[in-house]
Amino acid sequence: MKISGEAIPAVAAGDAAAVDTQTVVVFGETLVDQFRDRNVLGGAPFNVACHLQALGAHPVLVTRTGKDPLGEQLLQAMSLRGLDLRGVQTDPVRPTGRVRVTETGSGHAFDILSEQAYDHIHASLARLVTLSVHPHLVYFGTLSQRGASRRALRELLGVAQAPVFLDANLRDPWVDDEVLRRSLQQADVVKLNEGELTRVAETFSLAGRTLEARAGRMLEAFGLQRLVITCGAEGAWTLDAAGRFQSVAGKPLAEVVDTVGAGDGFAAVFMLGMLRRWPLTTILARADAFARAVCRIRGAVPDSPDFYLPFVRGWQLEPEVARA
Repeated sequence: MKISGEAIPAVAAGDAAAVDTQTVVVFGETLVDQFRDRNVLGGAPFNVACHLQALGAHPVLVTRTGKDPLGEQLLQAMSLRGLDLRGVQTDPVRPTGRVRVTETGSGHAFDILSEQAYDHIHASLARLVTLSVHPHLVYFGTLSQRGASRRALRELLGVAQAPVFLDANLRDPWVDDEVLRRSLQQADVVKLNEGELTRVAETFSLAGRTLEARAGRMLEAFGLQRLVITCGAEGAWTLDAAGRFQSVAGKPLAEVVDTVGAGDGFAAVFMLGMLRRWPLTTILARADAFARAVCRIRGAVPDSPDFYLPFVRGWQLEPEVARA
């Protein structure tokens, strides 16, 4: 449900949020990237939920897996990471989401298979879970809206009395202009990279000489409260409906292993900052630093919880994590 008024109390300093206001409904795909020599568990919602859980929030992942070995592997990984599984559905017919990854001369090619379990998240179950957990924030993307899951998202958002965070994650050939339009209309806060901002502006004829001007048009056109724009190694910036601009300067990326999942890490920490009511400058700086750290590991989610310790300690999250 789109929330009127200020959706980001985090821009004000102080008034730290209590641990019992850390619930985030994370809606969308969970899948397995199948490389030639290994399987990697993922999907942006899975990655975001893992980060939020490790940093002391309470993500409730609303998704659907198949009744197959890959689904069992995903469920085991979720359990080991302490994720709340009440929103995870099992499809008796359709397979767990898969992405076939092949090596190319310039990197990797991704074949995101269709008609997967996460394309058919059950609407009534998603609605009931959302009602039961009383989320303080809802996260979703566009990939999981390819099929019947669109209805599940619509019903979920209809009962969630919370700000809505959209991380568009545009993935060709699964970009549907009408789905994108509806997603933007449903959101309060939208995260895009610079390329996605340009694409959205062109798709919906949002003119402007600069990216910031286009962002302003986008905020107005879709009734958004905030846009968050990531710029890779160059940092990130944000613009709100009142025209207030804030940025974090980037630095050269060092010791890069791969950039997979860096945007998901950024989104998770940005939302954590919203929940914890950090000042906006702090949110941007910490989200950027975390995304850079993700670039220094293989894959989107670390194998060891030790990865999170510097952030838990440096951001003074230890009491919250201990009691969560």
